[in-house]
Amino acid sequence: MDAIRIYGGKCLEGQTRIQGSKNASLPILAATLLINGTCEIENCPDISDVYHMQRLLESLGCRVDRDGPVVRVDTACLSKCDMPSDSVCVMRSSIMLLGALLARTGSVTMEYPGGCVIGARPIDLHLRSLRRMGVVIEERENGFSAAVLRLKGAVHRLPFVSVGVTENLLLAAVLAEGVTVIEPAAREPEIQALCEFLSRAGAKIKGVGTDRLVICGVESLKPVRYRVPADRIVAGTYLCACMCTGGRVFLREAPVGHMESVLSHAVMMGAAISYEPDGILVTGREHESRCHKLTTRCYPGFPTDLQSPFMVVMALSGQPGCIQETVFENRFRIVSELYKMGADIRIRGNTAYICGGTRLHGAIVQAAELRGGAALVAASLAAEGTSIVANRHFIDRGYEDIVTALRELGADVELA
Repeated sequence: MDAIRIYGGKCLEGQTRIQGSKNASLPILAATLLINGTCEIENCPDISDVYHMQRLLESLGCRVDRDGPVVRVDTACLSKCDMPSDSVCVMRSSIMLLGALLARTGSVTMEYPGGCVIGARPIDLHLRSLRRMGVVIEERENGFSAAVLRLKGAVHRLPFVSVGVTENLLLAAVLAEGVTVIEPAAREPEIQALCEFLSRAGAKIKGVGTDRLVICGVESLKPVRYRVPADRIVAGTYLCACMCTGGRVFLREAPVGHMESVLSHAVMMGAAISYEPDGILVTGREHESRCHKLTTRCYPGFPTDLQSPFMVVMALSGQPGCIQETVFENRFRIVSELYKMGADIRIRGNTAYICGGTRLHGAIVQAAELRGGAALVAASLAAEGTSIVANRHFIDRGYEDIVTALRELGADVELA
């Protein structure tokens, strides 16, 4: 049952709670490797990427237990520094274990990581940056080995902003000897959450929330309990689903402070947003779209992870528009599937030109990556007739039981 069947054409009505952030949970779980003891991570989403991270930690000798939304990681028995290829190859985020393991054990052996196919995302910058901190790396066809006696602080002037490289260098730097500088550093809320977790554990980090991070290495970190913030991308996905179908939904615990660009674009594209103490009330199709162009940017700009769902919104609006993708070079894979549903979209280089006013019809479509798969579900909710979105496993990487959440919002969906 690796598919979702959607009976489209119903307006969404109801409420759902927004889960903990995938993109914050994964680096925080990796960060527990830096701490000799037990950390408790609250509000950790029950998704396949977290499961794979748990498996990786267990393969290294850690004890990992889940009690509802709380994941406990005891690293006192950390005994290995090589990771199983089956989990590494399916999850891009496994690369962030590199910096943490080098800081804790001084050596790592791993295969090149995998994940969604949304662009090249080479790890060269990770390896080059760690070499500046004294790491000796031997590369081979399918992977590499890395070793260091003790990491040394360094100044990293990156050629472009990278969330993954910022995370890896943070994890390497907090226990390194001396001072490390990262610029330009990624400013995403998930980076800020990682810095907050590390700071509570005793790390010394300045510049959190800016594009220049300064880390003064310490000798050790202490165990902590930390609550993961809500997932801004999941909240944005359900916001788009409401905009696609019309209706009125309440997104409990939506992280409003992390969604300024998303919410402003949603209003320009026809939604009405009411801010409540415990979330946001969204009314879809409240007025005509006034947004004709959307460009993805690093935070605080519009997130690339919500480009696909907003493409569907734009296709259903009464106005033509375009989306320029500046973060990943291969994130328009959803377009060929939307064609099957009747969308009129043309791709030129890194820009998608969308003819608005499309009436989508049900079809059998294939998810090829996480966010595009969720966008196909949103499109199917608005389509006339029945749709099947295959390859649900991509969606499960980041969405905690999306079928149940959509049912809470009145959708007619089921596993297929």
